This record gives sequence, structure tokens and C-alpha cells, in this order.
Amino acid sequence: MKHLLLSLAFLATVACGPETPGDAASDNTDTRLENREAALETFASTPPAGSIPTGLPSRLLVGLFEDTGQTWMKDSAVPWDVRYRYFTKGWLNNWGFAAQTELPGTFGLKYMQESAAQGFLPAIEYYQVNNEAGGGEGQFYEKTKNASTMRSYFSDFKVLMQRAREFGKPVLVLMEADGYGYMQQQSGNNPNAYSAVADTGLPELAGLPNTAAGWGLAFLQLRKAVGASNVILGIHISGWASGKDLAYFSVTDPLQPEVDKVYNFLKPLGLGPNATGATYDVLVGDPLDRDADFYAQYGQNRWWDASDTASLSSKSFNRYAEWLRLWNVTSGKRWVLWQIPEGNSNQRNTPFSSSVPSSGYKDNRTEYFFGTNGATHREKFASAGVIALLFGRGEGQQASHTSDYGSDGQLYLKTRAGAFLKAGGLALPAGASSGTTPPPTTTPPPTTTPPPTTATGTDSAPYNFESGPQGWASSAPATGVSSSTTRAYAGSRSLAVTMAASAAGMGRVYVLNPAVPSGRTVSFHFWLPTGSRISGVQPYVQQGSAGGWQWTGSWVAGTALKAGGWNTVTVQVPANAASPLYQLGLELFTDAAWSGTVQVDSVSW
Repeated sequence: MKHLLLSLAFLATVACGPETPGDAASDNTDTRLENREAALETFASTPPAGSIPTGLPSRLLVGLFEDTGQTWMKDSAVPWDVRYRYFTKGWLNNWGFAAQTELPGTFGLKYMQESAAQGFLPAIEYYQVNNEAGGGEGQFYEKTKNASTMRSYFSDFKVLMQRAREFGKPVLVLMEADGYGYMQQQSGNNPNAYSAVADTGLPELAGLPNTAAGWGLAFLQLRKAVGASNVILGIHISGWASGKDLAYFSVTDPLQPEVDKVYNFLKPLGLGPNATGATYDVLVGDPLDRDADFYAQYGQNRWWDASDTASLSSKSFNRYAEWLRLWNVTSGKRWVLWQIPEGNSNQRNTPFSSSVPSSGYKDNRTEYFFGTNGATHREKFASAGVIALLFGRGEGQQASHTSDYGSDGQLYLKTRAGAFLKAGGLALPAGASSGTTPPPTTTPPPTTTPPPTTATGTDSAPYNFESGPQGWASSAPATGVSSSTTRAYAGSRSLAVTMAASAAGMGRVYVLNPAVPSGRTVSFHFWLPTGSRISGVQPYVQQGSAGGWQWTGSWVAGTALKAGGWNTVTVQVPANAASPLYQLGLELFTDAAWSGTVQVDSVSW
């Protein structure tokens, strides 16, 4: 299952194949994930462990690979959930094609925005170490020992987190396919082996150990430091990481001991409680990186027995589902299955060609999930913890959803997965708690407080705006602030924030050098008018130079906010923060052009 190095040119070949016009254009809506009709399939199995990450709906998600600028998914008229692509070395400036006036990482932000505008949750396979200087997959761990390489690498990831925070909506970031498996094998199964983390000199990473464990924690720390709490981070679990390929070759070996071996290595890398206070949100797996019959030309059998009675000690879907289930129970995390091969039994077993229908190689994974007994199979995998099925080619010769014609002459995934999604999909349970479940990684939704529009009493909060703006300022599209008597949470005045957004974006209202003690929880009260296009808010604090300019935020989706009423959101100042802070504020995200006024009041701690 090891991945071949993907160059930019190769990715362009893999990316999307030809665009095939769909039946009709789908609605352009950012609320597709939330507004799907009630699922027709019901979940009757034992609930899996762990919870679905905040920001994702409680149903089985289905998505596809699609490159930047492509519209096949939208044109298909299928309500796909997730749209993903690779980000390899060079993404920061669009592999040299970015405009000189663009901020670094604008390419990534545009992909997220483009996906959302078409109605899809964006997902990024972050696959960069193999393209760093110093070799390929066989040198993966060795590269992490180079402080200069890792400084550049982590700096790129920090930019991705910054652009994701600007995006302001949920985004899946799936980290380094097979990379954690290489780290385990090449470090000698030693999470304390040297990797350059604090030694990179990045201030955000100064408190982390220079170890393989610290390398895994660095992604969590950078997400936290930037305040990109809308990012759902996935850690890749390789079926061969323990030294035994459990899905294809070591199929008679017991599964739990091998799961435990890998989990014990990954636990200090971010699957268990750690110094960052966060853990990875989901596990990520890829059943196979090529269509099964692609391997036949090399004398390998990569087919899985699809029988529902197949032994767990056989090369089968049943064994793979059991491996997923054991991981789910052991880690308390749900699964995203990614880069699932798109071939079916009607493929020609020839390299893919855009001019040859059904070219590509045979496989049975799409038929397992969406053919005969598909409903049973979907529930089996959901019971094992799977919350998303993402289909895509791992190499340019493989079958593509743009040309995967079945025996009936219809595009297979578009027709079969499309029918499942249009019918409502499969609702998933929240999940049973697990004794090994780490603490939650995301901030719980805010409380909403509906006091009367006209407040009574006095306001003793440090920032009560009774005498004026108290030094607060704004940045576009928040165009100004003033003390207002229109309404107040407490006392008689609040801070009126004027918004004039010409498009989707993010404005700030903030104050410099606030004397907030370390460790305190800061509460913001704000009024959202009915009909606003505020799609999310994020209270934040930023330390100054003494604190390494660390940024801490707590993103809250607009769906959790009350329109026409007061809302309360909070952010915690780090326990080791240096006072005074550099900045304290509230970010306001809009999903479209909108002009109006938001009131902020009674900011206290």
C-alpha cells in the first residue's frame, strides 16, 4: 500500500481525467452538509466508539478527488459531501504560478473557497515530506532530523493553518499518507528518536521535544497557535506499519497485537493526551493505492473477498472492517477512508485513457459499497467507525469516476452513490464513549444568552463601552466602531461594529495591549441581527514578542449562533501567556456580501 512519489506533473495526470457533463447543475449552496433531508437508511448496529468531530454532520459522507478549477462534481448533479486533492511541496505559491501580489498559501485558500462555493466540504491530503530534498519514502524519517528542512516544512504547514483560519469553515486536513508508518519503521519503533522540532527555531514549537513524538505534535501545536480550530486533523494509519501487512499478506495473524503496537507508537505523537492539549480528530486509511487488477501484471493478488461470511483470517472486506473496528475501540477515534479505488468489474484492464470508456483496471470496492448488499456493507463499516468514504485514483493509469461505466452503460459512482446520497444517505450515531478516548480537541459550541434588548443595571466588565470605544478598533470589512445606545447586554451602551463586506471574508474588532491575566477565560457578548451573513465568529488572544506572538482562538460556526439575540463565546488565555497581551479581539466571518451592524458588549474575564 505504499504510495509512489507524486510530482506536480503526475498529479495533473491523476487529478481529474476529463470533465464529463452532468445531467444538470447542482444548487450552489454552502449549507448542503447541514440541510440534507433525513437519511432513509437507519443505523441498527452497535454504535462505534468516539464522537464525530465538530463541524461534520452525523451521517456517512461520500466524496471524490477533484482538482482546482474542475467542476465535474458540481455538474454531476449529485450532492457529494467532500471534495479533496493533494497538496505537495510547492503548493505554497501554486508551484510557481501564483501572482506576485498574492499572499503565500492563497492557492490553498482558493481551493477551500472554491469547494465550499460548489457546496462541498474541502479536504486536503497534505503530502509534502516525500517531495522535500534528501530522498523519497525510504528517507522519510531521516528528513525529519534536518532542522533546516523541518523549519521550511513546518513553516509551510503554518501558512496552511493561517489560510484555513481565514476560510473560517470546517476543512479536513489529512496528514502525510503513510508518513507515520515510515516514521515508526525507520525510527526503529522509537517515538523518542531524534527529530528536529524545537531545533527548527520556530517559536510556536519551542516547547515541544526534538523527537518523533514531537514531530507528530507539531501539527497540533501549529493549529492551536494559529487558532485554526475549524481544521479537522487526520492522522494516517498504515496497515503495514507494525511490520506485517495485515490486509494483503499477513492475513492469518491476529489483529489486536498489531493494532496495539502501532497505537502505542502513535499515542505520544498525538493520539493520546499530550502537551498541546489537543489530539488528532480522525484516523485516516486507504484500502489500496491502485485498482486491484493493476497488481495482477506484477503477479500480486490484491482482491478482497466481498462475501459477508468471509473469515477474519482471510484477504477480505470482513478482515479490513475488523481492523478498523479494533482501531476505533482502541483509540476512540472515527475513520475517514480516502483514495478508495474507483474501478469496477466492467473496467477494460487497460491504462486509463480519457478517450476510452471504462478504461482503467478492475476492482470491487465501489461495487461493495454501492452494489448488491451495499446498504449492509455501509452499515458494517460505519459500525467500525467509518464516517467518510472518499474515492479517487492513486495513480494516472487507474479507473476514474469520470469514465467508470458499469454493465448498464451508466457511470457507476455517479449513478449508484448518487442514488444513495439523493435518498438522504446513512445517519450515524454519535458513538459510545471509550475508556481510551482522549479529551476533545475542539471547543464546545457557545452558549446563547437572550436577555432583553434593553439591558438593566450596570456593567462592571473591564470593557463595557459605557464611556466610549475604550481603544477598540476594527479592520475591513469591519469598517468602524462606536459606543451605541441601540442595545446593550448590560448597562446602557455597547460597541457598535459596522460591517461592509463586498464578498465572503473576515473582519476583526480588537483592542491592543489588554491587561488580561494568564489562564483567564475571556467572555464576549455580541448581538447578531436577523438576516446577517455572519457564517462564523472567533474570539482570540495574541501574545506579544515575549510570548512568541502565539495566537489562540476558538472558532464557532454560524449554525451555533442565535440571530436576533445575544450570544456568548469564550477564549482561554494560555496559562503561560506573558502580560500584557498584544491583542484581544473577535473575528467576524461572512459567507457573502453583507452590510449591517453587530453589537459587542461586556467583554470580561
